[in-house]
Amino acid sequence: MENVQSTINLVLKAVAVGMSVAVVVLGTLGHVEISTQVSLLGIGLFALALVALRQ
Repeated sequence: MENVQSTINLVLKAVAVGMSVAVVVLGTLGHVEISTQVSLLGIGLFALALVALRQ
């Protein structure tokens, strides 16, 4: 059971990192609006909040 919990935490952290990288890349390329960037960052922040609450 501990292995499943650590895997879930790892996946949530990976989602947060992926969203932040996506915002930086898409923002640099100019392919996405500010509101979309904020939404993506919000998803990443939510994933980090879930990790913090699970510990």
